[in-house]
Amino acid sequence: MTEPLSYHRATADAYDAIAVLYAELFRDALDGLPLDRAMIAAFAETVRAAGSGRVAELGCGPGTVAAHLRDLGLTDVFGVDLSPVMIDLAREAHPDLRFEVGSMEALDLADGQLAGVVSWYSLIHTPPRDVPPYFAEFRRVLAPGGVLLLGFFESEGAPVTAFDHKVTTAYRWPIDDLAALAGESGFTEVGRMLREPLEGERFRRGHLLMRAARQPAQ
Repeated sequence: MTEPLSYHRATADAYDAIAVLYAELFRDALDGLPLDRAMIAAFAETVRAAGSGRVAELGCGPGTVAAHLRDLGLTDVFGVDLSPVMIDLAREAHPDLRFEVGSMEALDLADGQLAGVVSWYSLIHTPPRDVPPYFAEFRRVLAPGGVLLLGFFESEGAPVTAFDHKVTTAYRWPIDDLAALAGESGFTEVGRMLREPLEGERFRRGHLLMRAARQPAQ
């Protein structure tokens, strides 16, 4: 197993400290986000159209999106998160799904094992220089033609920008730059969605639906 990246422990500790409150606040968060749900539904439908298979929510927190994917008809869904407390909460809330503590940068999965990967606001705390290894790992574990869904904070015309996320430092990305970076690891864009901030939100939201190339990037 590779050594954890330097910020992993700090991120896990920060989420452990607020996990119970976080899970309570965001338990029904998707209910008021029809556009976000539409992107998740498009992901699920794309996976099903390809014959289904195992799907991972990476950086799953308390498992809300993983459970939503199950409700959309994906029958083999599991979650991975750095925070042990978040994983405990996910297991308690969704005992029919499997959740594991781990890093999405070094997954305990064979090459090409997954039909889909969801990274729903889970790359946001990753320093920009460290994002490419995550995309390389996503590509490694996805079967050729597998589907990737990214949710993130969009930078609204600015370059990659750090901001004071309520848990720990996070980054906003230009959607074109994040798509291009994923492309370098062997992903092709299927579609995108930008959503303006709702009341109580600070930033525009970005969503990318991508497909793994038939051959891994060299």
